[in-house]
Formats: sequence, structure tokens, C-alpha cells
Amino acid sequence: MTGGTGLVGPRLLGRLSAAGVECRALVRPGKEVPEGVQRAEGDILSPDSLPAAVKGVTAVIHLAAVFRTRDDDQIWTVNRDGTRNLIAAVEQHAPEARFLLASTSNIYDADSTHPGREDDPVAPALAYPASKIEAEQLLRASGLTWGILRLPFIYGDQDGHLESLPELAAGMGWHPAQRLSVVHHADIATAFALALTGAFDNRTVNIADESPSSIYEISQIVGYSYSSSAEPLSQPWKGQMDVSLARSLGFTPTISTIHEAVRNGAL
Repeated sequence: MTGGTGLVGPRLLGRLSAAGVECRALVRPGKEVPEGVQRAEGDILSPDSLPAAVKGVTAVIHLAAVFRTRDDDQIWTVNRDGTRNLIAAVEQHAPEARFLLASTSNIYDADSTHPGREDDPVAPALAYPASKIEAEQLLRASGLTWGILRLPFIYGDQDGHLESLPELAAGMGWHPAQRLSVVHHADIATAFALALTGAFDNRTVNIADESPSSIYEISQIVGYSYSSSAEPLSQPWKGQMDVSLARSLGFTPTISTIHEAVRNGAL
């Protein structure tokens, strides 16, 4: 797994390891990995470090990415070029391995007439989603067995991410009725565990829980005072994904909504 020291990686490593999956994490020198996880020092931007990291693996989960920065060059370097380096290493040193790429719901057009679907044409302008699209294309063009999981806003496990959302949304001028697809860390593990069985092979799949929540509802849950409005939504499907394909392939979230996470003390 790449990205094993970010927001998602340590939680996913912990859950997969607890489920009996033998895990190896690619990390930079000095970085820690969860107990029971094999450590491989290296960097996706250092191709020479990758052969030893991927040798002998049966699957690669590629999470490493740069998101919240104004440095577009860094975004392209890590998200596209780093993915290219990793694909090349796997093709040469572990060609039978299944390559699972974490992509993003941000690639979908905010002006869409429906929730984002995997077969929608996409042409994002911002560096982060555009770089993810190019990473997806690189993987599809490889000779590997692949799966692409497009992930929404991720929360839970006391990571503080959901608590940060209302302020971010307010800064971007989001309408309080705008709804957002989300998924709990527990179901990132549910989705990748299913993908490791081959259920998503050679497919691009949207992953999210059962019900998008409004920014207003989320603000109420985390104790943020968000402005009210009865103005019509100009982009009613912005931030939402159609998850019909994932359901048809067997993905069922264990935490169906943010409200269930609250009830279970899993926020």
C-alpha cells in the first residue's frame, strides 16, 4: 500500500491487517507503520526504490496523492508521475498483482444533470481531479489487472475531517441544502477488501454510503452554525455520486449514514 501514513492509509492498513490480510506499506524513512504491517522504505517519486517494495506482492493499493495544496506542479508530479512510476514497477516486478487505485468523486462535473456516474464524460480543470483522471488512464492502459475506486468525502474514527467540512463548504459558498456523498473509514476497508477479491476487476466504481447528507445537516451534527437559505439549488447534483454499480457488485456499507456513525460512537 502506498499512502500508508496519510488520513486513510493507517486506518485501512489496521483494518486489513486485523482481517488477516498480510500488508506491506511503502513509507519514507522515519515514518511508522501500524503493528503487524511490513515496512518497505521508498517513494513513488524514486523509481529505484520501488522494485523491492512491490516484489512478491499479490495486490497493490495505491492511495498516495497530494490534494490540498496550491502547488499544482506538486499535484501533477505526485498524482500522475508517481502513479506512472508505480505502474511501471508493478508491470516489471509483480505483473500478476492486482492494482487498485484510489481516485476521487471530484472528477465529476458540478453542473451534471444527475449524480456522477462512472461512464460520464469528465474533463475537470483543477489539478487534483485532472491528475487523478490521467492516473486512471495510465492504469487502464497498462497490462495489469486493475480496479479504480472513486472515493467521496471520507470521515470517521475521530479523524476530525467531518468537523472541518462546514467551514470549508462555507468558504466555497456552498448552499446549505447541497448534499454530499460520503463514506466512513470502515467502509473504505469494506470496499478495498471486496476489490481484493476481484469483484471490481477492470472496472471503475463509485464508493459511498447509503445517503448523501446536506451541508446543513452535517453542520448540525458537528456543532457548526451554517447560514440558512431557501434559494433554489443551482447545481443540485454537485458532490453526489451514483453508487448503483457498487451495489450491484456486492458493496454494502457497514455504516449506512453519518447519523448511524453518530449513534455508534464512530464519528
